[in-house]
Amino acid sequence: MLFPTIEFGIFFLVVFTASWAMRAVPELRKLFLLGASYFFYGWWDWRFLGLLFVSTLINYLAGLALARSQREGLRKFIVGVAVVAGLAILGFFKYYGFFLTSLAVLLETAGLERDLPFMQVILPVGISFFTFQGISYVVDVYRGHVRAERSLPNVMLYISFFPQLVAGPIVRAADFLPQLHKTVSLTRAHIGVGVVLILSGLLKKMVVANYLATELVDPVFFDPTAVGALDLLIGIYGYAIQIYCDFSGYSDIAIGVAALLGYRFLENFDQPYRASSLQDFWRRWHISLSTWLRDYLYVPLGGNRHGEAKTYRNLFLTMFLGGIWHGAAWTFVFWGAFHGTMLAVERYARRQIEFFAPASTAPGGIMSALGNGTQHLVGIVWTFHLVCFAWIFFRADSFATAASYLAGFVRWGEASQYVTPFMVGLIAIAMLFQFTPRHLGRWLARGVQHLPGPLLGLLLGGGIWLIWAIAPEGVAPFIYFQF
Repeated sequence: MLFPTIEFGIFFLVVFTASWAMRAVPELRKLFLLGASYFFYGWWDWRFLGLLFVSTLINYLAGLALARSQREGLRKFIVGVAVVAGLAILGFFKYYGFFLTSLAVLLETAGLERDLPFMQVILPVGISFFTFQGISYVVDVYRGHVRAERSLPNVMLYISFFPQLVAGPIVRAADFLPQLHKTVSLTRAHIGVGVVLILSGLLKKMVVANYLATELVDPVFFDPTAVGALDLLIGIYGYAIQIYCDFSGYSDIAIGVAALLGYRFLENFDQPYRASSLQDFWRRWHISLSTWLRDYLYVPLGGNRHGEAKTYRNLFLTMFLGGIWHGAAWTFVFWGAFHGTMLAVERYARRQIEFFAPASTAPGGIMSALGNGTQHLVGIVWTFHLVCFAWIFFRADSFATAASYLAGFVRWGEASQYVTPFMVGLIAIAMLFQFTPRHLGRWLARGVQHLPGPLLGLLLGGGIWLIWAIAPEGVAPFIYFQF
C-alpha cells in the first residue's frame, strides 16, 4: 500500500478516526494500531506477516532474557544470538541469490562448475528496516539505554508501526517505546507538523521525483550510450534530486502521519546537498541510518579511539557494509566502498591541513587566499559532485551501465534529447530549497497550527488535490522500498 494512493487515504482516515475514538482506552488503541500496521504490511503480501512476527518475537525474548541475566558473558551471548538470528533472516532473503550467483561465476572462472541450489527468493518489503530496528532494541537493552519491554504488543507495535515500517526512518526504541506508556493527545502542534510534512512529502514524491524519473533519469540511465554528455550531466543531477525527494518525501509523510496519530519521530534529512564535506553530508542524509551505522557498527569497531590507521579502517568498513545493506549488487558494494574511502581520505586531508594550518593561513598561504566563504562554497560544490559520482553506481543496474555513463561525458557535441527548461527549472528549484533557512518547515507548521479546524482540513484536502492534479499519471513505488 503506497502513501500517495486512494487506498492509503481511506485506510488512514479509518485508522485516524478509530484510533482517536479509542484514546480513553490506551491498551485497546495500541492493539488497534498494531492490527492496522499488520494489515498495512499484509496488503503487500500477507505471507510475510509471519516473518515480521518471528523477527519481532526473537528480539522481544532476547530483551526479556537480558533483563533477567546478570552475568556479562551470558548477556553478550544473548545479544550475539539475537543479532545473528536477525542478520541470518535478512541475509537469506536479501543476499541468497546474489551470493549464489557470485559463487557460480567464481567457480566457472576457476573451471569448477557445480550445480548450485538456486531458487527464487522474494525480498520482503522493508526487511532491512525492521531488522535494524530489532537489532537496535536488543543492543540498547544490553547497553542500558532502554528497559526491556514486558509487553509483547508494545514491541510488536514499535517494530511494525505502519508509517515507518517499509522505508523508515529507523526509529530507536528509546525514542518510541516511552511514548507508548504516555497518554497520547492530538495537539495543534501535532496537526501543524502533520499537515505541513504530509503536503511537502507528497509534493516531493508525486511532482518533483516522479517528473524527474519519468522524463529524464529513467530514459538517460536506460541506455547511456544513446545520449550526449549534457543529458548525462543533467541526468545525474536529476537523479540526485530524485532520490532525495523520493526518500525524504517518504520520511516527511511518515513523520507527518505519526504526528497526526500522536507520536513523534526524529527528522531523517537535513538539507544534505548544502553539506561542505562528506562527513557533513552523512550527518544530514538518511540520519536514522547514518547514526545507526555509527552507534552499532562504527563505535563497536573502535570508532576513532585507537589511532588514525584504525579510524580509517573503521570508516571504510562502516560505509562498505552500509553499501551492502542497500542492495545485493556489486554496484552497491562499490558505492559503499567509495564513500568509505573518500571519508578516510577527507579525514586524512583535514588532519594535514590542520597540521600545516599556520603556513596555509598566513598571508599568501592557500587557505588565506581562498577565504572562509570561498572555502565553504568550494566544499559544497566538491562534496555534491563526489556524491553525484557515487550516485551513478547506486542507480546503474550494472558496472557496464555505469562505465557507459561515465564514458559518455566525452560526447559534448551531441544535441540534447531530454534536457528541457522544465527539467532544469525543477532541479534548480529543488536545489534552492537546500539553502533556505533550516527551520522553514517548523515555522510553517507553527503558522498552520493556529488556523481554525475547518480551514486546516481544507488546506490539507485542497493541497492533496492540487498535488494530484499537477503530478504525472501513475504512482511509482518509493526507491527505498527495495532496501
